[in-house]
Amino acid sequence: MGLKTALSKPFAAFVNISLNRLRKNAVELQQKVFFKLLNQAKNTSFGKDHNFSGIDSYEKFKKNVPICDYEDLRPYIERIVNGEDNVLWPGKPVYLAKTSGTTSGIKYIPISKQSMPEHIKAARNALLSYVFETGKTGFIDGGMIFLQGSPILSEKHGVKTGRLSGIVAHHVPQYLQKNRKPSYQVNCIEDWEEKVDAIVNETITEDMRLISGIPPWCQMYFDRLSAKAGGKKIKDIFPNFKLFVYGGVNYEPYRAKIEDCIGFAIDSIETYPASEGFIAFQDSQKDNGLLLMANAGIFYEFIPVDEYYNENPTRLSLKDVELGVNYALILNTNAGLWGYSIGDTIKFVSKNPYKIIVTGRIKHYISAFGEHVIGEEVEHALMSVSHAEGIEITEFTVAPQVNPPKGELPYHEWFIEFTKKPDNIEEFTLKVDKQLQKKNIYYFDLIKGNILQPLKIRSLKKDAFIDYMRSKGKLGGQNKVPRLANDRKIADEMLFYIIKK
Repeated sequence: MGLKTALSKPFAAFVNISLNRLRKNAVELQQKVFFKLLNQAKNTSFGKDHNFSGIDSYEKFKKNVPICDYEDLRPYIERIVNGEDNVLWPGKPVYLAKTSGTTSGIKYIPISKQSMPEHIKAARNALLSYVFETGKTGFIDGGMIFLQGSPILSEKHGVKTGRLSGIVAHHVPQYLQKNRKPSYQVNCIEDWEEKVDAIVNETITEDMRLISGIPPWCQMYFDRLSAKAGGKKIKDIFPNFKLFVYGGVNYEPYRAKIEDCIGFAIDSIETYPASEGFIAFQDSQKDNGLLLMANAGIFYEFIPVDEYYNENPTRLSLKDVELGVNYALILNTNAGLWGYSIGDTIKFVSKNPYKIIVTGRIKHYISAFGEHVIGEEVEHALMSVSHAEGIEITEFTVAPQVNPPKGELPYHEWFIEFTKKPDNIEEFTLKVDKQLQKKNIYYFDLIKGNILQPLKIRSLKKDAFIDYMRSKGKLGGQNKVPRLANDRKIADEMLFYIIKK
């Protein structure tokens, strides 16, 4: 047993004490975070513009600070990018995290010297929670793979700029550096396919025990690793591989294929990091809820999704949320984001402690006819039938077909790349449609009222989504295929990948 392994259990127990404080006092901690953020930012340009000095309650805050998205904050962020300080947060940010926006182009999200440590601490505590609960420490002294973006950073007026995962690569604790793969040189490779092949070559003979990344790109690594090893399962290549850490997308559509590729149902930890802050992580193997980070420099607000586009939507703090309600997540952070809609939707599955699941994206829905179908409902419908019948899904996306040919009724069109196809695609399609009707009463009414016909599934060629993402220059890294769209921008391009009958 190595020194790190020997120290991990007492350290995990120590960290669990602070997490228990978080679990028991989340509302109180949020109040402290709220007033601390206001006090720290009261002399910034944004704080002065919105009278932070005069805010002494959450009700006043809501009156002074509107809900905003990136475009609303862009004038302030552009001032930061151009070198101005004390704009959204005291001083200058230490980093600007680059993200891709569908409407905003490249977005620059500030990361401050106060917010950066919270990213690292939350990732560390996710692993230590696992150690504390399970007692399993075998992964600590072995190799760890972090599939992430390039750590090469550029600068804008003295502020380092890059992808979040590349920024985080510079802050991996020293005690993990010896075990960590890929090497810095390989991690700097920009072309994703070339990078994955290099990681395969670098790790195939190593003792890898923990692998972390976004599921579809981890799957790509596993596939190429297996091919390089003559078709072996991952468990036979890495016999000590015991823990899979993931985030970015719902794991369930990928679980069956990944576990088949690995060769067993591996322990996994879900995390919820974002450029805007590390929001939550799975702190127990006994449930899938993610523990909300209530004392990590973020004050959270929640808007019921069905009110999101109202002129004056209801804004709730943590103490007033309810279980099972779909909320748009709003952040106020110690990097200077205020009333900021991150674009994600969540539900609370527990209030003792406060735990969430991510249900989708506020803009990723289908409501061409008022049905407002969301990602959680689509994924449930597809995966419940797939799991029951042993069907495996590689990836999928869904869009409305509003004007079908030949005078047909409109329908939802599902583009699915199967790993293991159903024997009868028509029966499979009907079962998925019935499950969706059960999850969404509006969709049910539209089907029964002959406004919509049941959904249609288009089976796609192998590697269709990889080829599509490659064609857009978005292969790998933090890029993800949207599961739902209310238009046909992606759907019309996926027509090229349909398997012809």
